[in-house]
Amino acid sequence: MFCPHRYRWTKDGMDFTPPHITADKTHHTGGTFVLHNKHLFQFQGKYRCFAFNKLGTAMTEEIELMVPGVPKFPKEDIEPVVVKEGEPIVLKCDPPEGVGTRQIYWMSIGLQHIDQDDRVSMDLDGNLYFSNALQKDSRRDYCCFVSFSKIRAIVQKTAMAVVVKSSEAPPARIPGLLLPSGVQTEKVLLKGGDLRLECIPEGLYVPTPTVNWMKLGEKLPPRTTFNNFGKRLTIPAVDESDQGKYMCTARNSAGEAVHYFDVIVEEPPRWQTGPPRSQLTVIGSDVHVKCSVGGKPPPDITWRRNGEFFQGDCRRVLDDTVVLHNARPEDSAVYQCEASSAHGSILANVNIMVTNVAPVILTSDYREYAVIVGGDVIMNCSVFMITWEICNFSLERFFPLQNGALQIIRAEKDDSGEYVCAAFNMMGDSAVTAVLDVKGNANPTKIVAPPRDVQIVSGTTAQLMCQAEHDKSLRSTFEVVWRKDGEEIPLSFEENSSGTNKKESKCARSLSLSLSAVVILSGIGDERISNCSVQCHLLAEFIVEYEESQWEPGRWRELQKVPGNQATAELALHGHLNYQFRVYAVNAVGPGPPSEPTERYKTPPAAPDRNPENIKIHGHLPHQMEISWEPLLPVEHNGPGLEYKVSYRKLGLEDHWKDHLVKRHSFVVRNTSTFVPYEIGIQSRNSHGWGPEPNVVTGYSGEDVPTAAPQDVAVEVINATVLRVSWTPVPPATVRGHLGGYNVHWSRKRSLLNPNRVFDDRQSLSFPGKRSNAIVPGLKPFAEYRLTVNVFNKKGNGPNSDPVTFNTPEGVPEQVPILTASNSQKDSVLLVWGPPLEANGILVGFLLKYHLINETTLEVVDSREMNITGADSTQWQLRGLEEGSLYRFHVSACTRAGCGPPLAQESATIAPERDGYWWISEAVNTSQSFHVIDGLRPGTVYTVRIMAKGLLDNASIFEDVVQTRVKGERRGIVILRYNFSTHGWVIGTLCAVALLTLVTLMACFVRRNKGGKYAVKEKEDLHPDVESQGMNDDTFCEYSDSDEKPLKGSSLCSLNGNDTVGDSVSRDSLVDYADGEGEFNEDGSFIGEYSGHRHRGSVSEPNRTGPVVA
Repeated sequence: MFCPHRYRWTKDGMDFTPPHITADKTHHTGGTFVLHNKHLFQFQGKYRCFAFNKLGTAMTEEIELMVPGVPKFPKEDIEPVVVKEGEPIVLKCDPPEGVGTRQIYWMSIGLQHIDQDDRVSMDLDGNLYFSNALQKDSRRDYCCFVSFSKIRAIVQKTAMAVVVKSSEAPPARIPGLLLPSGVQTEKVLLKGGDLRLECIPEGLYVPTPTVNWMKLGEKLPPRTTFNNFGKRLTIPAVDESDQGKYMCTARNSAGEAVHYFDVIVEEPPRWQTGPPRSQLTVIGSDVHVKCSVGGKPPPDITWRRNGEFFQGDCRRVLDDTVVLHNARPEDSAVYQCEASSAHGSILANVNIMVTNVAPVILTSDYREYAVIVGGDVIMNCSVFMITWEICNFSLERFFPLQNGALQIIRAEKDDSGEYVCAAFNMMGDSAVTAVLDVKGNANPTKIVAPPRDVQIVSGTTAQLMCQAEHDKSLRSTFEVVWRKDGEEIPLSFEENSSGTNKKESKCARSLSLSLSAVVILSGIGDERISNCSVQCHLLAEFIVEYEESQWEPGRWRELQKVPGNQATAELALHGHLNYQFRVYAVNAVGPGPPSEPTERYKTPPAAPDRNPENIKIHGHLPHQMEISWEPLLPVEHNGPGLEYKVSYRKLGLEDHWKDHLVKRHSFVVRNTSTFVPYEIGIQSRNSHGWGPEPNVVTGYSGEDVPTAAPQDVAVEVINATVLRVSWTPVPPATVRGHLGGYNVHWSRKRSLLNPNRVFDDRQSLSFPGKRSNAIVPGLKPFAEYRLTVNVFNKKGNGPNSDPVTFNTPEGVPEQVPILTASNSQKDSVLLVWGPPLEANGILVGFLLKYHLINETTLEVVDSREMNITGADSTQWQLRGLEEGSLYRFHVSACTRAGCGPPLAQESATIAPERDGYWWISEAVNTSQSFHVIDGLRPGTVYTVRIMAKGLLDNASIFEDVVQTRVKGERRGIVILRYNFSTHGWVIGTLCAVALLTLVTLMACFVRRNKGGKYAVKEKEDLHPDVESQGMNDDTFCEYSDSDEKPLKGSSLCSLNGNDTVGDSVSRDSLVDYADGEGEFNEDGSFIGEYSGHRHRGSVSEPNRTGPVVA
């Protein structure tokens, strides 16, 4: 703490003398004293330092010395908290105060953190809340720990015990709020701070209530965050726009609870235009010291003189201004302006020195001034108080300025002569003489030899000549200006260039004449020359600007526009301001530079010229009305002591106005009736009178939630998903606010198809405005619903109407989830589908549509449909189809209301078979280890090849000859098993061998070709009569071949029981194949066992191709 050499201290408003202890303990040299640790507690308090000398006393702002102790919890015996299961629990922490920030934790004695979730949470003060108690919450060591990082200390509260007694499952109950209490909370915080609002609910544990947040009348700002499982709302760095009413809603299945937060954003005192400045003045002048401060709420201003509250006859305190009239030397002092509110204070020391010396004129004596007839001139005289002495002149054209200068406008020839500036006070006087010479029009300024266009060779120098004549006595103000392309250039200008360039320069007589010369730079031989031209830009207008030193010093603002043919202007000014003015001209080219500012001109104070505008009436609370308006600008005050008179009365009910005088630009009318119209007027006034009569506006007092519910609620079911609901509107008086509209709430209770299936899906729609019916879409067919209606305004929702229960009719079913076409035969296909997930009614059957498709054009050739009765039908064997044709099938489920959307599937019937005819399957994934071929004739020999898709022609990687079984008349199937990964390894081995020796490669190639050709006829020779061999289950898969070995891993007789085949053949069609060791998989497909000779190598390309099922 520091003060100048002569000083004094106060502590808690009383004089205080620092202790005179030895130098190594307390130092007080130069106004500073030092306190050591062992003496700190006795020095707690609020201090001020006063520094003084013979010119006055300055003072500091008040500072507070606080000495916190070591934080600790008090020793106490805490009774156990005993509750029943489902009841709420609150464990208080009450953390001690300490130095710096603190962190609060809830842990057990073993330092295990207490888990927190949407049911268990901690508030900002460290208290632990249980929305509903569970058996697992019972324990004896709930401990609150507080950490102070600045002093590196952690303190612990005595452990608390919680006992939760078991009870029967309580019924669901409407939630409540453990924090905060009551219905509404007022939250006041400073601008720039962080807004934190908390709502911690309590309610039955099935389910724990959830918390939602909203701002009434507005959306929450984007920077809003939600913490503590949605129970805490945080808005950082708040400003005025974040002020308003917030609402939290705790909701569960039994109901909801709400709490309102009235958030008010205030700010500490601040300087609006900076602290007041010190002043040096002379005896007899008036001194104004203005303390321009702002803040919310408006701070209180106190004045001191040399540190003491002052009063006196020669001083006036006008709100935020101190006026010293006819100042005397004894008024020299240090004046203190202190603005304070609940959020702090600011202080300024203002040095006022009133001099008592004789005036000294700083302007030189016999200074000469020259002006042309009709022009204006200002003759300077720099001193405090002056008087100009001139004989025989008209006061209409002579204006003494505030800074001592004398201005003469529209000078005439007779104005030439000597002028005396005299300055005096009680200590003496002084004077200087100024000589004015008014010039006639005999020797005007003019350009006699303008510049000419020139043509030069690129790289050489161009010279432009401009000769002008002027009055020799005005030599000091004469100037020749050159401009190139609109920009001023030095008188000596040189430029090197190449190619063709066109440059423009100007020679101008100030404010009147401009002459352009065009310079053409071209290559050698170019003789183009431009004519010389004279340009004269007429002035379009003058702009008068002003600057005032009280509110916005240094900032120039436009005041008035004056036509270009005028040289004077009458200005409308505000009172009680210290003005200076300047003018700049504007023409077609643009604005010119501004003139030098005039001397200061102070306007006298006057009553306000206008009243506040943009009056707004709000009603955030039911029994009050908030009135706000746009205040007058500081320059519009017209004098000190600005106030506003707020007048109001009930519209049509009261004759007399109620008036209140306020300094802020808002006012709250309390104890009003709910939502009543008022007439409001705002009139401004200051110390010099009232403003004009105010305009009257109409507004309403605060709203409240509606009290009545809509009556006669009825529903009209339009179809299975849409209904019309109607009601009788509530009486306007029960709305208690501006009608927002009506909410329709509905919930599906149960399904009529399955009464045991209970729902709890709630929905609602808002319909704004005054209305008595609405259309509700999105219902589910064949269900029981419950519906209510309520009215709402800006404050909230009114009570719900009596519930109406209704049923929706049957609707069409949803799409069947799956449709497959399998077991394709020459003239039939087996269709299998699943029932719809939502029948939306009682199923009566299915609709089957099937279309014959042209495989070339994909157009529909023929269409048919059939109804399949029976709600449990899930398959259909469709017969009478054409052989080898593509069909598209559509299946849809049907109720009495109609059929739902169909599901499509395509499949083809089997074409007639011919010997030597090849079928080609779809592509087979290389990761697949088998493939099923169905639709074969029993007892028939087939050749099966596996071709590498995308390789060169004639590239066969596998060939086998198999024979289907004879037993039964149904078509057989073949399961082809082949290991592609083994084939890749063999190819890789062959490639490696080819790289080692060319001979080995050729030998392998010959051997491959020889073994790859195996005709069906040769195979039949090996087995001339298969049936005569007495095939049985033991010999069915045995072919003898002593020369060629089967491919490794490709045997069809080594099927194991773990293989599954996704075949579509139905179970009853394969009974004849289940002979001995045959197997069926889960979907009824048969896995047969076949064996035969297998050949590697290339095979000849078949003569024709056809469909192959593989």
